[in-house]
Amino acid sequence: MKKITLKGRKIFGGKAKGKALVSHNPVAFCAGIDPNTGEITERGHELQGEILKDKVLVFPCGKGSSAFSKAAYALALAGNSPVACIIEKVDPKTALASIVMHTPTIAEVEEDLFSVIKTGDTVEIDADLGEISIYKNS
Repeated sequence: MKKITLKGRKIFGGKAKGKALVSHNPVAFCAGIDPNTGEITERGHELQGEILKDKVLVFPCGKGSSAFSKAAYALALAGNSPVACIIEKVDPKTALASIVMHTPTIAEVEEDLFSVIKTGDTVEIDADLGEISIYKNS
């Protein structure tokens, strides 16, 4: 198994490990995810039908209103939030969402996330150190 290590900036600390769920499109927590199931419900989204629970969500940025963090909190209360987030470009609403979900989050990674991390890769993050380890089967 090949290991690749990337560095980024801590948004919310902690450690987590899970399978990557990669979106090349922004993610809408408010009205785009069912908090009761963790399913991405946004019509036409590349991850429509996927479940966030126990996944490391990799996405470019969030989209939607200031209710973004409220929706993230509902997801966490239901026990359906991702185990970690890796965000290309963090903004106040995605940072707050990570905090209210208590989800280890890293942003502003030094390399192109989408050329390195693929859906299904095993990803381990140590947000306190800003380290991401990607394990590939090839």
